[in-house]
Amino acid sequence: MSEQALRGGTALIDPLTILSHLDIHDGDTVADLGCGGGGHFVGPLAKAVGAKGKVYAVDIQKNVLKLVEGKMRQEHILNVIPVWSDLERGGIADIPSGSCDLSVLINILFQNTKHDRIVQEASRMIKSMGRVMVIDWKTSGSPFGPPSDRRVSAQQVKDIAQVLNLSLLEEFDAGPYHYGLIFKK
Repeated sequence: MSEQALRGGTALIDPLTILSHLDIHDGDTVADLGCGGGGHFVGPLAKAVGAKGKVYAVDIQKNVLKLVEGKMRQEHILNVIPVWSDLERGGIADIPSGSCDLSVLINILFQNTKHDRIVQEASRMIKSMGRVMVIDWKTSGSPFGPPSDRRVSAQQVKDIAQVLNLSLLEEFDAGPYHYGLIFKK
């Protein structure tokens, strides 16, 4: 894969392909936890939930939230709410417990050490019967991406989810280098 292809954003993880695995409805509330400055999934999620829905764009970096907010304004997307939070501390995000239909953790577990707390925070936010989607790097090597020892396996995530009483709904390839897991509360 060329460097040019990687800069396009969808070469590694295509939001529309990933979101096709989810049953998102007009009016849903979604939390994108660790949204990142590009807001790669924030815009597609905001469009999927429609004007009656909302997307919480959550990140630990305040400058990242300002970038996402600016990008959404430029795209005339008005249903995104930026939220600062340290997901490893859990329970401090200004998102009510049980208020989201879906929470997504996309490419953030490898960046952290308290994986159980992060998945628990994603679970805290969702309603009964709500879903948590995790997309992260496959543990098999790739020519780029995080070092292998930083990657969190799909099995590790499933083990955490089981402790939290989350049921696995679907496991899928989220691209050549990523796995996808969808759990239900």
